[in-house]
Amino acid sequence: MDIKDIHNLFLKCNSVSIDTRKIMPNSLFVAIKGDRFDANTFAKEALEKGASYVIIDDESCYIDNRTILVSDSLIALQELAKYHRAFLKLPIIALTGSNGKTTTKELIHVVLSEKYSTKATVGNLNNHIGVPLTLLSFNAETEIGIVEMGANHKKEIAFLCDLAKPDYGYITNFGKAHLEGFGGVEGVIEGKSEMYQYLSVNNKLAFINLEDSIQVEKAKVLKFFSFGINKENADVNITAVKANPFVEINYSNRIIKSHLIGLYNANNINAALTIGKYFGVDDVAIKQALESYIPENNRSQLLSKGTNQIILDAYNANPSSMTVAIENFLQLESANKVMIIGDMFELGGESLDEHKAIVTMLSNSQNVKCYFVGSAFYENKIEKDNFWFYDTFESFSNDFSKTKLSNSTFLIKGSRGMALERALELI
Repeated sequence: MDIKDIHNLFLKCNSVSIDTRKIMPNSLFVAIKGDRFDANTFAKEALEKGASYVIIDDESCYIDNRTILVSDSLIALQELAKYHRAFLKLPIIALTGSNGKTTTKELIHVVLSEKYSTKATVGNLNNHIGVPLTLLSFNAETEIGIVEMGANHKKEIAFLCDLAKPDYGYITNFGKAHLEGFGGVEGVIEGKSEMYQYLSVNNKLAFINLEDSIQVEKAKVLKFFSFGINKENADVNITAVKANPFVEINYSNRIIKSHLIGLYNANNINAALTIGKYFGVDDVAIKQALESYIPENNRSQLLSKGTNQIILDAYNANPSSMTVAIENFLQLESANKVMIIGDMFELGGESLDEHKAIVTMLSNSQNVKCYFVGSAFYENKIEKDNFWFYDTFESFSNDFSKTKLSNSTFLIKGSRGMALERALELI
């Protein structure tokens, strides 16, 4: 059975699934091998739960004519997605970057949805499996597709661009994320710029932030549509931004008041505004969309607990996002500030130096209580009256649970593996 035949069967289905726990009636189940399981063994269960067809790559798991046997299920999923993308011929916006991808993607989605039937990556399904699933979620009613692309090593963005074949691309920034896989900051820039290379070779358009010198340099060989703050040469010129704690921007004498915290989110908002303008969304509709967006899933959420205000940004962290989050927090007008910050993962040989840099950055901060959680921070501990270091969350919890702080503003930030949202229970 070739990919066209598989695609014809896919079109008869309502959805695609790789998890039997989430099987929907009349779905296509693709059996992907994992590190700890072989989904081929769940093919029968998938059919019993309502799947119409299953794709497997283990002949011993063949069931009946509802079974599609391929040499590699993952490659089949990717090739099916690539074929479906060509079949639909809809415009696709791709975005990547070290920080802010998911928030920016969601902002673009809400803005474009004011005018178009728009679908976007769900959550952070942005890798070699998630991007194909995203592409396969688009259908004949989808007018614009938005595809988030993540990467932790070189050539990954190039591969994902080959699958999605985007017509438009945006890179949020080039920061210190996944340094272990990329081999340093220069590797990050090279890896993320694979999107620019795709756009250039295929004569597609990039959205460029004129505040970012790397983007400006890369844009010299690109077709682009730009934005910037007080940049009269930009296609979209934002005249003012501020955050205390929520971001406000001024565009065309119109104030947009967001529910996003921190100046580092201003460019995410500005990018969504710019893309909305490019696609002809009305200014009033753009404002309405941006002001209605409320973050969730531990991303820059402002929470209240008793007399305390909490900025929960515990979804992920790297040196770049940690630095801007701390800088933003320190400038807030609050008398009693408390930071609970956790280790940053996937930094390889740079880990101890990057954690030390964060500690050093805070060493002159007198009016903020700093709780550092995790082995990397613990190895960089220093003696300071307003600093506390813990090698595990458990040791932090045991100590902090005895501390009763009120009328305070908290920042909670760390890598996903630290699960620092657990600190909410202690406040």
